[in-house]
Amino acid sequence: MFLSRTPVLPTPEQALRGRPEPEFSVPERHTVLGNPLLGPYPEGLEAADFALGCFWGAERKFWQTEGVWTTLVGYQGGITPNPVYEEVCSGLTGHTEAVRVVFDPSKVSYESLLKLFWESHDPTQGFRQGNDVGTQYRSAIYTHTPDQATKAEASRAAYQKVLTGSGYGEITTHVLPADEDRPFYPAEAYHQQYLDRNVDGYCGIGGTGVSCPIGVAPADGK
Repeated sequence: MFLSRTPVLPTPEQALRGRPEPEFSVPERHTVLGNPLLGPYPEGLEAADFALGCFWGAERKFWQTEGVWTTLVGYQGGITPNPVYEEVCSGLTGHTEAVRVVFDPSKVSYESLLKLFWESHDPTQGFRQGNDVGTQYRSAIYTHTPDQATKAEASRAAYQKVLTGSGYGEITTHVLPADEDRPFYPAEAYHQQYLDRNVDGYCGIGGTGVSCPIGVAPADGK
């Protein structure tokens, strides 16, 4: 019955209460890149947050990208403070499964990360990605600066044009600020770099096959 009903975001009154502090700790370092998962990060690096379905496969897409310094998965865009995985999967926290990408803008541009984001999932599916159904699987970009917001909005418009030309519907991706109203809560240790430690683990990430017309210029703009 739960799986058959249409997913709906909870209201603040319906959302789970959560807790003032996390119930678990996060590993110190990335199992592939070797760098710390949590900040503060070295000067000159930037953070970008993306939600594109199950975060196991989504995270791997980004850690395989040159110029990415570290990645970690977590919960973002919801209501419940410091949620745990089971709560997020219940649909009663309002969070997405998100990936925080910490990158060196001198080596990889934000536009290139946006291109990877768009091409790695189907952003027209609403509260689902493929067989994964639920509000936690919705597509979203959480921006850290006005410049990121401008570029994210422009990329959404550009990708909508080519998707429409290929027979796809409207993009449902939200572009929202990663501010105090949308904090990023790191997920449990067993979710971090899951597909590095479980090489045959589940990955539900898959794109439309439609190329996104952004992110092809070098990071320095030359």
